[in-house]
Amino acid sequence: MKSSKIVLVLITLIVVASMLAACGAPAPAATEAPKGKLYIPVISKGFQHQFWQAVKLGSENAAKDLNVDITFEGPESEAMVDKQVEMFQTALDKKPAAICLAAVDSKAFQPLLEKAKAAGIPVIGFDSGVDSDIPVSTATTDNIAAAALAADKMVELIGGEGEVAVIAHDQTSRTGIDRVKGFTDQIKAKYPKVTIVDTQYGGGDQLKSTDLAKAIIQAHPNLKGFFGANEGSIIGVLNAAKELSMEGKLTIIGYDSGQQQMDAIRSGAEAGAITQNPIGIGYKCVEAAVKAYNGETLPKIIDTGFMWYDKTNIDAPEIQAVLYK
Repeated sequence: MKSSKIVLVLITLIVVASMLAACGAPAPAATEAPKGKLYIPVISKGFQHQFWQAVKLGSENAAKDLNVDITFEGPESEAMVDKQVEMFQTALDKKPAAICLAAVDSKAFQPLLEKAKAAGIPVIGFDSGVDSDIPVSTATTDNIAAAALAADKMVELIGGEGEVAVIAHDQTSRTGIDRVKGFTDQIKAKYPKVTIVDTQYGGGDQLKSTDLAKAIIQAHPNLKGFFGANEGSIIGVLNAAKELSMEGKLTIIGYDSGQQQMDAIRSGAEAGAITQNPIGIGYKCVEAAVKAYNGETLPKIIDTGFMWYDKTNIDAPEIQAVLYK
């Protein structure tokens, strides 16, 4: 009887000790990624320009190389902030491995970024960053430096003095803000004989940008140069110059590429443009998302580069590699 009680006490002590150990021990670390392909939604600013189709191609190339699943989507217009926010929320609900985001509005995503952080879902910015430290990294062009180069080229081509104007896509995205800042700050800091007479925002819409550019040209008969800060903006400027018979009379500098812009550079209607690397941007954002999911350390900015091109180098292999039609 006495021995039975001793055995019972020993068993009880073993059970209690096991329970205490289970409560105090940390959960075992996962040694393998979840089975099946990682899912990474890529949320773009839009689809309306060939630039985004080139970014899409780059992200699809990365997905194939890295054996992950992606979706690529964006609102119909780069002005549709609410629609893009809704897309991000839908993506979060699917509990993806990571999310890639090119924000239409650099300030609108903070609450959702907080949700993503709380859920342990890394966010990678691309093209346009956001005003937050939550994104792990952003794959983008140094838009301030690129637009400053556009300003240098503009001043050189107009002879060092005169009036110039700017059409940009928006005042809310990081790209819109930085390209205007890069261009205007460079002019103000280095070229006192050049005056920026107007800066307008056409939402990246060709028709709206055309109307704005026409109004600026008509209001400033001594205008020498025009900078268009994205594909839709510069096509608007080119259309306005053609409609007002100002082709060849204005120094026009653009950003990105696309068939119409490349044709204008070859014909002389446009002096030149800054090209980004949209395929590289798409590739790098998905690549960074996979690395972030795997816990790798990433730089805050992944600089995807830019180059100046005009009719003298548009057909060079290194330029052709980053242009899109």
